[in-house]
Amino acid sequence: MKFSEIPGLKSTKEKLIKTVERGKVAHAQLFAGEEGTANLALAIAYATLLNCTNRSGQGACGVCSSCQKIKKFIHPDVHFIFPVSSAKNKTGKDVVSDSFIGEWRSFLTNNPYAGPLEWSQEFGGENKQLNISREESRNILKKLSLKSFEGEYKVMIIWLVEYMHPSAANALLKILEEPPEKTVFLLVSNDHEKIIGTILSRVQHLRIRAFKKTEISDHLVHHLNLGMDKASQISNISGGDLNQAINLIEEVEDNTHGMFRDWMRICFASNYLHMIKWAEEFGKINKIRQKGLLQYGLSVIRDSLLIHHGANEIVSLNASESEFVMKFSNTLDLIKLQKLYELMNSAFYHLERNGNPKIISLDTSLQISSAFRS
Repeated sequence: MKFSEIPGLKSTKEKLIKTVERGKVAHAQLFAGEEGTANLALAIAYATLLNCTNRSGQGACGVCSSCQKIKKFIHPDVHFIFPVSSAKNKTGKDVVSDSFIGEWRSFLTNNPYAGPLEWSQEFGGENKQLNISREESRNILKKLSLKSFEGEYKVMIIWLVEYMHPSAANALLKILEEPPEKTVFLLVSNDHEKIIGTILSRVQHLRIRAFKKTEISDHLVHHLNLGMDKASQISNISGGDLNQAINLIEEVEDNTHGMFRDWMRICFASNYLHMIKWAEEFGKINKIRQKGLLQYGLSVIRDSLLIHHGANEIVSLNASESEFVMKFSNTLDLIKLQKLYELMNSAFYHLERNGNPKIISLDTSLQISSAFRS
């Protein structure tokens, strides 16, 4: 993977490239970002750059033998550790990363922005606790005790280091602080606050921001061949999470805007019978679409607030969305918009925590209707 294949994040990429150009490669680095960011993708791209035999100011060449092997995740000097659980025919001491390397390569090839849920589904560990065990720390020490096969650097990428068992983390403290020459640890985290302090104190931190809406829509259009309108709609829903955006390609139909528009009209008219029917329909769609609809609503309200403050030029919408948002923002004052944002955000919070979607949507509808009339 090359930096150019990752959307946006220009300054972060330039910073990483300069560390290699100047020979200032930190031996232990933490790529910290929320799920759906480019934390893992950037770590892989950085590992590619470290061992590229034809580097440039733009990053790795992508065509040398080293780049090609890392692209297929088969480079002998680039190792991966990731959380796993017991699965069919894999129990006990076999529950380590090496036992799932085939599934891991498929997982990365399909979507390097995916999260632990998709990873569990990939290897058949659904509904089981993921973990990086003490046995993994032994494997890490064993692998790094060997000389490099062909690369300039030995690279150990540990994905979701917050899943590491304390005994495994403690076993790595010495090698993290004093690794063998030309050895680099790239730790990747979706929740760095859960990493034990002794690990955090030994790594250089790199914070990875969420993607911008334009970065997501451009990626969907140019890399996944999506139409501009649908890409724009999904980017508005995704909340900066590229993994969710990719998942929404199959789940979100083109009528998300229409569903939200009709919902607001029902609430504005205080049509209680239609609110009940709408709650029934909301309960029938899957959870990804339910969350997507609420995120789309939050995006509409944010855009309406921007318009209220005269920042129309930074609102990116297609023609039909733009017309609705303009009318929506003109109908409501700032206090009502703020109330709607709070109500929709609360609905999203309870839906995330497995609340009943019909009850959540009906209660939210009633409160939105009341806010419209206040």
